[in-house]
Amino acid sequence: MALPDDPAARHREVAATFGRLVDGAGSWQAPAPVDGWTARDVVAHLVEWFPGFLAGGGVSLPAGPPVADDPAAAWHHHARSVQDLVDERGDESFTHPYAGTHRLADAVDRFYTADVFMHSWDLARATGQELRLDEDFAATLLDGMRPIEDVLRSSGQYGTPVPVPDDAPVVDRLMGFIGRDPYWAPPAG
Repeated sequence: MALPDDPAARHREVAATFGRLVDGAGSWQAPAPVDGWTARDVVAHLVEWFPGFLAGGGVSLPAGPPVADDPAAAWHHHARSVQDLVDERGDESFTHPYAGTHRLADAVDRFYTADVFMHSWDLARATGQELRLDEDFAATLLDGMRPIEDVLRSSGQYGTPVPVPDDAPVVDRLMGFIGRDPYWAPPAG
């Protein structure tokens, strides 16, 4: 099933998928595919970086529970707050000093929903849950990132690419591009 094209609807669906993974997590200390991260760190990353990004453009989100205390409560509060923002203010103009000017819903979609989508893979792997990411959206992200690979890598937000065969599934190629080993599994133990 393809993700919706509308940014608010796409966020709703991607955030709900991530929320199901959060709710199904058995251990917040489980190692994640991002070197040095745990399942809790994946949630913390998404909950903690985006309010600062929005603040750079003069938009604030209501503070919620700390991830350290309750990752699930923190995620669900944060996801509702972002959804309310795109539902209520999505058509407003948003200007960020580094990301330029966009419609607010488009900025959320481009910089945040895409991140939630990709980190869903991390959380699913860390917590041993099944996840089927939308292949069309994965291809769109991969096609959009390839031309700006040098900029992305220089940001420090993407790992060293992991070689993946050209004929591998698109989600595997996307994960390899952002520095994940598509065959990663938690250490046995």
